[in-house]
Amino acid sequence: MTEVRGKDCGFRISKDDSILILGSCFAANIGERLLAEGYDVCLNPFGTLFNPSSVAQSLERLASARPFTGDECVQMGAGSEFWCSFSHYTKFARASREEFLENANAALASAADFFRRCNKVIVTFGTAYVFEHESGRIVSNCLKRPAKEFKRYRLSVEDIYNIWYPLLDGILDGREVLFTVSPIRHMADTAHGNQLSKSTLLLAVDKLLCEAGKTGLRAYYPAYEIVLDELRDYRWFASDEVHPSAEAVEYIWNRFKKDCCSAR
Repeated sequence: MTEVRGKDCGFRISKDDSILILGSCFAANIGERLLAEGYDVCLNPFGTLFNPSSVAQSLERLASARPFTGDECVQMGAGSEFWCSFSHYTKFARASREEFLENANAALASAADFFRRCNKVIVTFGTAYVFEHESGRIVSNCLKRPAKEFKRYRLSVEDIYNIWYPLLDGILDGREVLFTVSPIRHMADTAHGNQLSKSTLLLAVDKLLCEAGKTGLRAYYPAYEIVLDELRDYRWFASDEVHPSAEAVEYIWNRFKKDCCSAR
């Protein structure tokens, strides 16, 4: 085993903090454990988010607290009669527009109130690839709509930087922000394509940390490196050989708790 070591990122959380957590697997796994241990956490109020653009859109929505409207409702594809929006994960889907809007706006109001008082934000980027709808919007979820409605491409380092720098210098100013990159491989992109995606995310985060550090504490936690280097044996992976096993998730949680959680 090669222990992953790095400089102390300086990011510390306690039960006095209010912590917004957004993104993919690391966000969900760590958020659920923080909640279980009594931390004040708002976890993925729009559902799981994978790409940097969707996470940014979600933050902007929380900051504005602008309610969702009927014209943002989308009927899911593949013969489904359920309704959702391109801002949400499918767990928010409901049988009617009215039910979806009622649920989505209740969750938004609660999360927007939390955002106004939160002092720490943890963000996990999963992939640099995005799906752009024919309307011109990058979506958080394709909702099983026909593939012809979307264009898929990979964001560049500059794209991600240009999306996120204004947020760090704007609505996130004064809040501590911890970035992570998901260790889950997206093998549908091929092994090489997955590496290009993860490399893009890592370089973009590094550029943000180098150039946006003056707006407050900005840090990176090496969850990606811990899984791929420290836990690189396949015994740490689930049967699909892509997702970390339950034991690996617990290992990462214990490392994170030791590195970033105060004794309080």
